[in-house]
This record gives sequence, C-alpha cells and structure tokens, in this order.
Amino acid sequence: MAQQRESAAQRAAAAAQVRVERARAAAARAAAAAERASEAERKRLAKEALAAHVEAMQAEVERLNAGLAGEYAQIDGILAATLESDDWVDLQSLKRSVQHPPFPHPELERPNPAPGPIEVPPAPIRREPQPPSGLFGRKKKLETAKQQAQAEYQQAMQDWMAYRDSIPAQEAALKATHAAFEQKRLKQLKAETSRYEADCRERENEVAEHNASIDDLEAGLGYGAADAVEEYVGIVLANSLYPDHFPVQHEAQFDPATAELMLTVAVPAPNRVRTVKAYRYVKASDEITEAQLSKTEAGNRYASALHQVAIRSLHEIFESDRQGIIQAISLQVGPQTKDPATGRSTFIPLVAVTSPRETFLEFDLSGVVPSATLQHLGAAVSKSPATLVAVDPAGVRRS
Repeated sequence: MAQQRESAAQRAAAAAQVRVERARAAAARAAAAAERASEAERKRLAKEALAAHVEAMQAEVERLNAGLAGEYAQIDGILAATLESDDWVDLQSLKRSVQHPPFPHPELERPNPAPGPIEVPPAPIRREPQPPSGLFGRKKKLETAKQQAQAEYQQAMQDWMAYRDSIPAQEAALKATHAAFEQKRLKQLKAETSRYEADCRERENEVAEHNASIDDLEAGLGYGAADAVEEYVGIVLANSLYPDHFPVQHEAQFDPATAELMLTVAVPAPNRVRTVKAYRYVKASDEITEAQLSKTEAGNRYASALHQVAIRSLHEIFESDRQGIIQAISLQVGPQTKDPATGRSTFIPLVAVTSPRETFLEFDLSGVVPSATLQHLGAAVSKSPATLVAVDPAGVRRS
C-alpha cells in the first residue's frame, strides 16, 4: 500500500512539474507581451500574466505536496520496501574479473615505413639542333647550335652522373635516419609496454587479493568467525537502501560463544525529519506557506519509522543468514544526537529488542503491525520517541 502511494506521489509530482514549467512559460510570455502592447491592451495582458503567475504558483504547490506525499510514503513503507527482495548475498558474485584497458600507445607498435630505393632518372639524350632559318650564314649558325647543344648535353650528363653516383650515399643516410627513428620507437615501446604490463599486474594483484578476501570471508563464515560474520552483516546492511531523507547506519558485533549479534541502528533525530503537513499558496502575499503536522501526527510517524527500522533490520539479517550462524539478535534503534539532559552528543536508544532466530522466522511480515510485533517480542519501546525519551536496553527479555 505504501509503495502504491509512493508511486502515485511520484506520478503526481512529475505531472505537477510539467504544469509548473508550462505556467511559468505562459506568465513570461504574457509579461513580455504586456511590455510591448499599447495602453489599451496592457491591462488585459497584465491580468493574463498575473493569472498565469498564480497558476504557476499553484502548480508549484501541487509539486511540493506531491513530493511531500512521496517522501512520507517512503517513510511509511520502510518495512514493506524490503519484503519483496531476498537479502541473502552470494559472496561469489562479489568476485571481480580483471578488465585491462587497451594498450594506450598503439602507434608505437607500428614500425616506421622503411625507405625504398631511390630511382635513377633516365640519362639525358643529346638532341640535334633544328636547322637555322634564313638565307645567309646557315652553316655557321648550325655549327654554333651544334656546339651549344653538345655543351648542354655534356653538362647534363655530368649532372646526371653526379646525381646517380650520390644515390648510394642518400640511401645510406635515409636508412640511418630510419634506423634511428626505429631505435627510438622501440625504446619508447619497451618503456610503455613495461609500464602497461606493470599496471596490468597491479590490477591483477588487486583483483586476486579481493577474490582471495572473498574466499577467506566465505571460509570464515563457515566457521562462524566473529569478524567474518560482522563483515557479511555489513555487506547485507550496506545493500539495504533507505530513503535519502531517512538515512540509517548500522554497527554490528557478533559473539560466537552465544551466536548472538549485537546490532546498533542509528536513525535521524526527530528534528531531522520533516514535519510539514502541506504547502499552500497565499495569493494576498504571493507566498507559498507551510502547514505543520500536529505533534501527535509527527510523533506517530517518527515512532512508526523506528518500529519499521527495527523489524526490517531483524528481517534482513535473519533472511540473509542462510547458514543459521546468527541464532539471536540484540537490537537497539535510536538517533546519535544531543542528550536533552546533558547537551552532549550520544546515542539514545528508543527501541531495544532481543529476538531468537526461530521465533522471528515464524512471522509473516507482510501482515504485521511493527509496534505489535515488537510488543510480542518483549521489546522496550520509548513512550515518547519524538522527545527522545530513552529506553533501558538492560530490561529487554529474550523471547
């Protein structure tokens, strides 16, 4: 039922948020239009802008109230929230596998392309000059052209032969440069590979140590070792998700001699839990105000939350302990806060109960009233938890 109320509140909050955004946008548009409008239209647009603003404020109130309803539904459903899940933890599922990232410098794994042979261009060819034009001095002109062509050919041949003869030296220089780059690449590759392999070994060692600790924990549980039981209970309770606005912390100590777990559960102090009954919009002052729950209503909700936390903690531990190592739980629930009598920070027990395993596992928690269950177990329950009236845990009997 509480979960249904929470879901309904979440849907209502989402719908109200949409209304808020739409109304704010409408108010902004109307206000902007009023500034640009003529005097005749300005009053009408200002009125529309005011109406849109009022609608936005009312939608904001709906959103706040829906969020408040969802928050209270979560608190009212603390016990119900855990009944649909199995609290047992498969420790083997907590083991890890090594996940190595890819080598971060793949460019170093690729060799630099080796230089190819330098091609020798074709040798120059001696070309005969074109016969000179004109009627006079043709023979002399032709002879001069031939001499010039020959000289050019010889120079070209000398240049070509010089270039051809320089190729081996050029190729040797390119090979030397390539070898130097390759040597540098291989050196960097070796260094980066060593670093990467060291990181991989570190990851593997971390995973191996973690997995070995899981095996040790499982073995310790098999023997009922106190530290193993306490660590396992810590894992179970760490998986127990409470509402953000009602955080819960656990501290456990196991006595192998009696197979009893001493559990302390710290909850928020009463002044840390909201007591707003509802929000409303006051048009005259253009403000959103809060109406407070009565002291009785706030006290009853806080007491109910304490009772649910107590029963939920017992349930989660007994259900998760499939080996039956823990035969009884001695539980205290209360806030870590200032003692009204001394003003000093201390743990104030508001619920104290000791429950044997066999007795508790006979209960059908889907149909219980937590306060009645605690009474059935002989629990000590504060008569006024909202005012931090502590109980005496020493007086709790074991059923």
